[in-house]
Amino acid sequence: MESFSMLTQANAPWFVGWGTLALINAGLAQGKNRSGVLWFLLSVLFGPFATLVLVLLPKVRDRLF
Repeated sequence: MESFSMLTQANAPWFVGWGTLALINAGLAQGKNRSGVLWFLLSVLFGPFATLVLVLLPKVRDRLF
């Protein structure tokens, strides 16, 4: 049991950083008129790679004309 608590304490900064990145990506996605929830979930799975893709994607237009 003691080894489990050491393992979770050692990885805590990674979980906090990964979660923060996912929240930032959700906000960035909404700013580009994309689904914040979808990009949050993608960011939880793929992390910085999702950020890179999101930054490179153009903003979605609301209407054509």
